[in-house]
Amino acid sequence: MHPWRRIKQAWRERLANWVRKRQGADALPVTVRRQRLYILPTRAGVGLGALLLFMLLAGLNYGNNLALLATFLLMGFVLVGMNLCHRNLQDLRIIAATTRPGFAGAHGQLELTLDAGGAQSRWAVRVACGASHTLAGCIAGHGSARVELAIPTPRRGRQALDRFELSTTFPFGLFRAWTWIHLPLAITVYPAARGTLPLPFGSDSQDQGQAEAGHGSDEWSGMRPFRDGDSPRQVIWTAYARELPLLVKEYAGAAAEWLQLDFAALHGLDSERRLEQICRWILDADRRGARFALALPGALFPAESSPAHRERCLQALALWNSAGAQP
Repeated sequence: MHPWRRIKQAWRERLANWVRKRQGADALPVTVRRQRLYILPTRAGVGLGALLLFMLLAGLNYGNNLALLATFLLMGFVLVGMNLCHRNLQDLRIIAATTRPGFAGAHGQLELTLDAGGAQSRWAVRVACGASHTLAGCIAGHGSARVELAIPTPRRGRQALDRFELSTTFPFGLFRAWTWIHLPLAITVYPAARGTLPLPFGSDSQDQGQAEAGHGSDEWSGMRPFRDGDSPRQVIWTAYARELPLLVKEYAGAAAEWLQLDFAALHGLDSERRLEQICRWILDADRRGARFALALPGALFPAESSPAHRERCLQALALWNSAGAQP
């Protein structure tokens, strides 16, 4: 890393530590009070300030009253803009903050609910976390807005979000006001879904070819919502023609189709490749509605088919052996 970048990074870390020590940890709901707001001129503001200083010196030097009048009018314009910029964040409230999991190498999500905190509308509020940022837009007075921010998730595990930033340059872009929010947030990062091995069906499963052909002569047992990967032949098109949601026929024989996802059975792969392959299997099994069991060193999940079971298994993969030890 370039020495100048190292110096900038060190100063940023020292500043972040000082701010966290000064403000302390936050708890929802968070109100942005005046004491925790910071404001500095932007590049455009610095340029305008230098121009006003030059105009002031020129007006005084030549005794030009018109130039002095224009200078003081512009100074008043700048001071009003600074006040409006500061007030745009003051008393803004964060009333909810949640995270959504992601896969390694992709993105998780930070979801915030911002409340105007009074009759004053909020304009051009920017939310940033690390290198990610988004614009909240207008938050009407006595109203709220939901903001979703994509967070890069490079590694499997639990990724802490130490802080995020609220900022604004409203109304003229001459000043930037900002504050930092410190909430105990973290994103669960699942392994990347990679792998080419076929699904490991259990010994009592139906013939795989028959299952993919539409379950043959299995007894029809009910309906369920359409999932990605379902065969178009299973869709109840007559119900869809009546403007109902996409529904899929479910057969009693499909309950016998199950998979045994065993970490120990994946010989010749390191720990991370095994987890990635199992993650691929879980997503494929969930798409086809098959039951699956998961066996990890120190953890066992019985065969089941439900969104809750899928999330439990993916979370177990994300948090398994986070120290990186080999099995």
